[in-house]
Order: sequence, then structure tokens, then C-alpha cells
Amino acid sequence: MSRIGKLPILLPASVSVSVDDKNLVTVKGPKGELSQLVNSDIKVVVEDGAIHLVRPTDDKTHRALHGLYRALIHNMVVGVSEGYKKELELVGVGYRVSNAGQVLDLSLGYTHNIYLQLPHEVKVETKTERNKNPLIILESADKQLLGQICAKIRSFRMPEPYKGKGIRFVGEEIRRKSGKSAGK
Repeated sequence: MSRIGKLPILLPASVSVSVDDKNLVTVKGPKGELSQLVNSDIKVVVEDGAIHLVRPTDDKTHRALHGLYRALIHNMVVGVSEGYKKELELVGVGYRVSNAGQVLDLSLGYTHNIYLQLPHEVKVETKTERNKNPLIILESADKQLLGQICAKIRSFRMPEPYKGKGIRFVGEEIRRKSGKSAGK
């Protein structure tokens, strides 16, 4: 049995789950509504305030799908009940960020500013304080979408190992290199 797949997903009181005949799992909660199409081999059972996933055989693909869909549904339940939050910081001289609604305006040392249109499912907030790095705070109920957007923003200026400049997550440790003059 899969260690992840056999665990039940406990439902908070504010979350409701429905499974239709095409194995589409829909989760509704205070933070929004998410849905995921589950493979037809995996059976989703909702009973006694918990969700159980059952696989038909111990085949390798069934074992893989069992843990995958359990994790995806668990992330949906946590997302609609509590939500997810990511914080990015811009490290570098002259790096700035601002937002106008869902449009993020990034000034990252290139000749032009980068404008990024964010989906309406993601809430964005920017903070700029004196003598501190600018922050981008992103919140959403969809963990996958939030991760994709963070990766896209980070790809504009990846953290580099020599000076540590770039866009990084708050609290992330960047492995530093010494450079050419280390041997002298």
C-alpha cells in the first residue's frame, strides 16, 4: 500500500466535496472552489467527513496514481480552507516592484521594465520599505498555479551565486561561490 495514498483526507467543517460520474472531484470552501479530474481507475470515496482513495491493483501505474491524486486532492482541501501564501524578495541595487491591480511592474536592471499580468485567482501585494529589499506577496487557493507564477517571476532574474543578486523566496539560502580572487 502507498504510504501517502492510504492516508485519509480529513475535511474541515467549512469544506464540501462532490464527486461526479466522470470522476471529477470538486472542492468548495471559504477561499474558493477547485476541481480535479481523477483517473478512472482510482476510486474516490467520501464518507464520515473524510476522503479515501482506493486503487484496483498493485500495478506500478496504479501505485503512482494513488499517491499522486491523494496529494492533489489534499492540496485542494487545504487551499480552499486555509489558502497558500508565498513571499519573494528582490535582492539587488535598483531592483524595484509595484503593482496596479493584477499587473506586476518589475524593474530588474534591464533596459525596460517587465510587466506581468497575473490571473484573477492570485492576490498580489507589494511592499517597499526604506533600507529593506522589496517584497512580492502572493496568495491563492491553488497551490499549483501559485508555484507556476512564483517560478515565472523568479525566472526574470534568477539568484546568482557570486553576489547573491536576484529574486528569491524569503528565507531561502543561496549557496555562495568565492570568485576568481579567492586564491590570491
